[in-house]
Amino acid sequence: MAAAQGRLSDDTGGMDDAKGSDRDGSGAAPPAFQAAVQALRGSRLRPQIEIEPTRAPQRLAPHAYALEAAVVDGDQDLADGRLVLLHDPDGHDAWRGTFRLVTLVRAELEPEMAADPLLPEVCWSWLTGALSARGLSYGEPSGTVTRASSHYFGGLSERPAASQIEIRASWTPREGLGGVPDTAAHLASWCDLLAQVAGLPPAGPGDASVVTLPQRRDPQAR
Repeated sequence: MAAAQGRLSDDTGGMDDAKGSDRDGSGAAPPAFQAAVQALRGSRLRPQIEIEPTRAPQRLAPHAYALEAAVVDGDQDLADGRLVLLHDPDGHDAWRGTFRLVTLVRAELEPEMAADPLLPEVCWSWLTGALSARGLSYGEPSGTVTRASSHYFGGLSERPAASQIEIRASWTPREGLGGVPDTAAHLASWCDLLAQVAGLPPAGPGDASVVTLPQRRDPQAR
């Protein structure tokens, strides 16, 4: 599976250090965090999305759990990303809650699409729209949308120009009974975003209003 690389939004730093974190929600983790993790692990997703646990960051919160996912078409990855659940039982002023979800999503784009001046606003609306479409309540959203292009020269000049979009974001899921947010629904919304960035058709009749990207150029081989 291709995993998203780089830094996350919300000044969260890298994601490669699992030391000291609760990757599986076991051990001395609070019951609310364990329940939130179990909901993530028990979620059923559309078959085009491959998802698995990955190393969680160490320094972002007392407890953390991370997933990585790829949108797969045959042997090609159309989009990929990571989702991290953070938990601080004492609360966090910037989060205005005890849980925080942090994500990085990326996909290859047609150069013409990447040049669209409205693309960043549209991509951000896909994130907020995915949450709203499932009726989720959340607060303190923040993030960035970055588009990058690569042009090849010399011995690499035969390669076509490549463009990529990255969405880095974080938000505070509202807590329900027992102080546990509906992490399964937030994961489903995140997968909706992944599928949309990848250009997949809507998953069902309830998603018919979703506007997807056109076919992107040369998805990454796995």
